[in-house]
Amino acid sequence: MTDSASEFNRAIHRAANLLKGSRRTVALTGAGISTTSGIPDFRSQGSGLWTRYEPMEVASLTAFRCHPEKFFAWFHPLARQMVLADPNPAHLALARLEGAGYIKTVITQNIDGLHSRAGSGNVLELHGTLSSLTCTNCFQHYDSAHFLEDYLEHGTIPLCPSCGQILKPDVILYEEQLPYRVWQDAEEASRSCDLMLIAGTSLEVMPSAGLPIRAIENGAHLILVNRTATYMDVRADVIFHKDVADVIPLIADEVLSPH
Repeated sequence: MTDSASEFNRAIHRAANLLKGSRRTVALTGAGISTTSGIPDFRSQGSGLWTRYEPMEVASLTAFRCHPEKFFAWFHPLARQMVLADPNPAHLALARLEGAGYIKTVITQNIDGLHSRAGSGNVLELHGTLSSLTCTNCFQHYDSAHFLEDYLEHGTIPLCPSCGQILKPDVILYEEQLPYRVWQDAEEASRSCDLMLIAGTSLEVMPSAGLPIRAIENGAHLILVNRTATYMDVRADVIFHKDVADVIPLIADEVLSPH
């Protein structure tokens, strides 16, 4: 963990050197990378969404099937925050590093789409996406852009143009499995990387919390940036218990500096 200014600067330098020496870096991100963009996380003490809501009552597959109107009412302010949010310096720094060839894949637990909007191209969204919807009856797939305005402005529940049944956002609810192909790609990326940059995740949600294990089993180095401690701190080469939006841009600046 970094305390003094000199220790912090040395840690930035160490992290930058690991990135520059890596052939295949993977970034693993969680809700903490988007809080600076105004999107609340789920588990932080006092401010996390699950300190105010019972997830099985509003965000489980059973709850959606039985009371979809309750889900859409709960999800409305969160969806609005995600749509209106802008990528912050951490998202932009990861996109810069990918554009320069230093990051190969971004694996994210987030559904806000901010990595893609920041310019990252190879993004694996483990928990799904807000950008599309699927009919619960005929399984037709739709771009959410056609339905978001009415939902965000008026709370209108999206209905399938083909059969008239409710459209479900392609986000992963409790009781649902992760998207198979995305998960397989994430496991492969983790197994084949030689450096994993973990940013803004407490590593408490399985199975994504197990991906760093896949990386270190292959001998990969770890850089960990999260406000609170995680179970992987003991295995990390460099640790920052700070805001990712303050740390990752500094690492990127040093990596990409021409000097």
